[in-house]
Amino acid sequence: MVGPVVIGGTYAAIALTLVYTLRTGISPVPTSPRVRRALLGALPAALGPGTIFELGCGWGSLALPLARAYPGHRVEAYELSPIPWAVCRVRALLGPGGGNLGVHRRCMHRADLRGASLVVCYLYPGGMESLRPKFEAELPPGALVTSNFFPVPGWEPARTVRVDDLEGSRVYLYRVGEL
Repeated sequence: MVGPVVIGGTYAAIALTLVYTLRTGISPVPTSPRVRRALLGALPAALGPGTIFELGCGWGSLALPLARAYPGHRVEAYELSPIPWAVCRVRALLGPGGGNLGVHRRCMHRADLRGASLVVCYLYPGGMESLRPKFEAELPPGALVTSNFFPVPGWEPARTVRVDDLEGSRVYLYRVGEL
């Protein structure tokens, strides 16, 4: 009896993730360990005061390491797709260093970024383009924005890190006010 329930639940989770992939236009893809190391290595050891946001946190492959790397900062992670959100939430509750991490199942466009010190994204080009006006309207001068793989259209990065991987990944780092 357990077998059919597990198989049915698995199919339902896959179907729900597919529905949200079609709805949002992007599938939840975890950040590879190599890119994660490059992204975290590109960030300063100390951030100014403010909240860290991860927009589109997926399974939590960046949110959890960010919370561990910056224990003095609140990390707010946003994910709309229910299955990756649930996985990230469970990982935050059960894993080490999740006490400063909030995981929200809501649209990233509803996040209030005015108190941000850092915004982290791994989104598709259209997602980055749709966030640009929000960044320009809400982020305080000096806030950092980092993007895995896809740049913010029209912005000049303060730093670009090339990752030695099969995809030719890049990590873009921007400082608001220096664009």
